[in-house]
Amino acid sequence: MAADQAARGAAVEAAARRHLERAGLRWLAGNVRYRGGELDLVMADPASGGIVFVEVRYRRSRAFGGGAASVDAGKRRRLLLAAQLYLGAHPAHAQAPCRFDVVEASGEPPQLHWLRDAFRADDG
Repeated sequence: MAADQAARGAAVEAAARRHLERAGLRWLAGNVRYRGGELDLVMADPASGGIVFVEVRYRRSRAFGGGAASVDAGKRRRLLLAAQLYLGAHPAHAQAPCRFDVVEASGEPPQLHWLRDAFRADDG
């Protein structure tokens, strides 16, 4: 079962990446792990010159609020920490504007819903 979930997660992240690339974002990194947090996708937004940290959330159904609802305050803190560590490790991007997006995937086959600027670093 865990292998099935991992494979589904990888497939959904790949679909999210393709969706965002078709929308004009450029892939920089994926599954970047730091102690205390992980970044699913790191994308460049040529239109804004910014960096986009993307959390990909899959839920079989929207019965409990969908994937975006699962990005609670604790998850946002971990994403912010991972983003800070990423920027520290990539000084060329350190001064770029940043945003946090969420791509929700739900159902079978998964339908994607992209939430731009889903939360901000100062949302608490």
